[in-house]
Amino acid sequence: MVAQAAESLVRNEGFRGLGMRRLAAAIGYAPNSIYNAVGDLDQVILRVNARTFRRLYTTLQNAIDPQRPARDNALALADAYLVFVAADPRVWSLVFEHVAAPDVPFPEWYAEALAEAVGLVDQVLTPMLPDPTERRQAVATLWAGLHGLASLSTSNKLAVLVPGSPRVLAQMLVGRFLADGAEPT
Repeated sequence: MVAQAAESLVRNEGFRGLGMRRLAAAIGYAPNSIYNAVGDLDQVILRVNARTFRRLYTTLQNAIDPQRPARDNALALADAYLVFVAADPRVWSLVFEHVAAPDVPFPEWYAEALAEAVGLVDQVLTPMLPDPTERRQAVATLWAGLHGLASLSTSNKLAVLVPGSPRVLAQMLVGRFLADGAEPT
């Protein structure tokens, strides 16, 4: 209930609209009740982000077709990622805007939700990048690049750099990264 209400506040007002008092008012509880049940605001945000990763996992999973070549599935994942971010940009941006307190480890449930979504990308890239270290680096590189495109696109800043669809740029990024200069589809 707390994570759902926090997600709603972020969706409607952005990251800056989220605070413990506003969250408590939204669910009809005292702020101390949230601290006791869930933890501080960092923990609430991590729960929202874990929910987001689970939704991303489902979206990415639905984009994979085992009958397609791995490169085509990688391109489909890029498309699915952009669509996912564009559908709920404020909630997605919470993943990157929030900076956790230093020296506080991420909870296992959070790491598992992230690993599940990233694991799909790893799985798709395995035939093209059999070395696990190189593949992990590729997953991080592609995610960072796609995140940059998605962030610039949802903030309407991408059009200042180059007109056109972020999809074309994402296809170019992934296609060329995986195929030595292959043209985007």
